[in-house]
Amino acid sequence: RPERSAAYSVSVFGSARTVPGSKEYEDIKRLAATLTRQGCTVVTGGGPGLMQAANEGAREGAPDHPERSVGMRIALEFEQSVNPYVGEFFEHRTFFSRLHHFVLRSNAFVVTPGGIGTALELMTVWQLLQVRKLTQTPLVLVGEMWKQFVDWASRYMGPSQDAVDAMVYATKQELSIPQCVSTVDEALEIIDADHQRWSSSPVFRGIEDEAPLGAC
Repeated sequence: RPERSAAYSVSVFGSARTVPGSKEYEDIKRLAATLTRQGCTVVTGGGPGLMQAANEGAREGAPDHPERSVGMRIALEFEQSVNPYVGEFFEHRTFFSRLHHFVLRSNAFVVTPGGIGTALELMTVWQLLQVRKLTQTPLVLVGEMWKQFVDWASRYMGPSQDAVDAMVYATKQELSIPQCVSTVDEALEIIDADHQRWSSSPVFRGIEDEAPLGAC
């Protein structure tokens, strides 16, 4: 069972294909640098693209604390090695154990533009929040693509105003779990508010020991 961090930890999910120097890359780098300057730990998949942007920003924001830049790599033949900005490194043989580690380690999640792997991470956290295996944990989605994704889910899974007899697969409350924002600054406001609440609480918040996710 992975150990929990004593620091407030934010997992940043996003594409491995984003090019350094692009606006998305620089935005996520700035987000991570701000978080580590505030004493947070940044956790990523440890790869290139937006994962590297977050780790690079984390090291930039806290150069004397490499442990605040965490990478959790999945062992795949075609994947590159861990990016050079990771200060603390874990390697997983399966996606399942890595997802479990992300959830145990994190107090908040920021989802940035990405593909199928990012969508898997998003949906895992969303479902755990839905069934209350994970509580009081912000799930922040940055960018228009995720707003449209949530709009799609609301249209096809949620209650319909046009067809009152249509099957409902998810409630309005469940569909409102992710917080969609347009910019990293909006994401930082949400994370900062939750970090302050977490810091003032005498009780560790998040995964409840009486309702474990199970062994991986």
